[in-house]
Amino acid sequence: MGGTDGAGGGVWRPEGGRLVYGMQLPVQAQSVLFAEGWEAAAGVADLVAVARAADRYGFAYIGCCEHIAIPRRLAEAMSTVWYDPVATLAYLAAATERVRLLSHVAVVGLRHPLISAKQYATLDHLSGGRLILGVGAGHVPEEFAALRVGFEERGAVLDETVDALKAALGSEEFPAFAGKRFAFEGLGQAPRPAQTPRPPIWVGGSSAAAVRRAAERGDGWLPQGDRREALPGQIARLRAMREAAGVREPAVIGAIAEPVYVGEPGWDVGRRALTGPPERIAASLREYGAMGVTQIQVRFRSRSRAELTDQMAAFGTDVAPCLN
Repeated sequence: MGGTDGAGGGVWRPEGGRLVYGMQLPVQAQSVLFAEGWEAAAGVADLVAVARAADRYGFAYIGCCEHIAIPRRLAEAMSTVWYDPVATLAYLAAATERVRLLSHVAVVGLRHPLISAKQYATLDHLSGGRLILGVGAGHVPEEFAALRVGFEERGAVLDETVDALKAALGSEEFPAFAGKRFAFEGLGQAPRPAQTPRPPIWVGGSSAAAVRRAAERGDGWLPQGDRREALPGQIARLRAMREAAGVREPAVIGAIAEPVYVGEPGWDVGRRALTGPPERIAASLREYGAMGVTQIQVRFRSRSRAELTDQMAAFGTDVAPCLN
């Protein structure tokens, strides 16, 4: 999975070009677009059990989304269940030992970067250096309006916020930053992050602006909704923009794979799901690695917590050894 911190080797990334796997946690986000039926009645014990299973079966990370508040017009589709990523990941840090903790994604443009830096530095400190800070621009105008943040300017705000967070989460106890919207110096924050030189920042989104942001500012890219046939072109664009920007370190390239069910399901898991014996699933997922993908996010079809953790066990035990 790579080292725990970046000491001596720059910001953390998977070692040796290996294809690693992570997952978005169930329960913490319950949009009808992806939540399974059993999650509506699930709670904290289920989150902990899934996090511990991820820890046990070699998952590189567990992810938690962010929405501050959902307007009524979207509540039926999106639900109002969106756990806070800092609180959730900090809680799960105490229940796990190795798995990394990913905000996927934090809408960091909704708050001052020093607030986000304080929260996420503390999370990294408490977890022993396991944070991956995933960031995104956001897409719900009402959230921005309620917090008096300009929705139309959210891309430019996020660009500057990422730059400010790189300074604030770096090695200096008294960081300095001067931008168009944010400026700070002579203000100390401790505890500092456990990772050095700082925790990795992965940029979410598949728009042209998001790919550019990931190329120029991110340590990694978290695509949203790209089918596999679109990924090679997106990756080529990201690499070209990264080279043009003079960024030397390669980005951690992500992909959200099709839904997975290890074995032959006895129920309808959807026509796009990857099913069957472990080698068949691994062969399909290896195609992502051939495109240049470094980490794949897997989502398992399940009808209960027990079925989900059984699927995670089967994946970690039987599929994962065939990925590389």
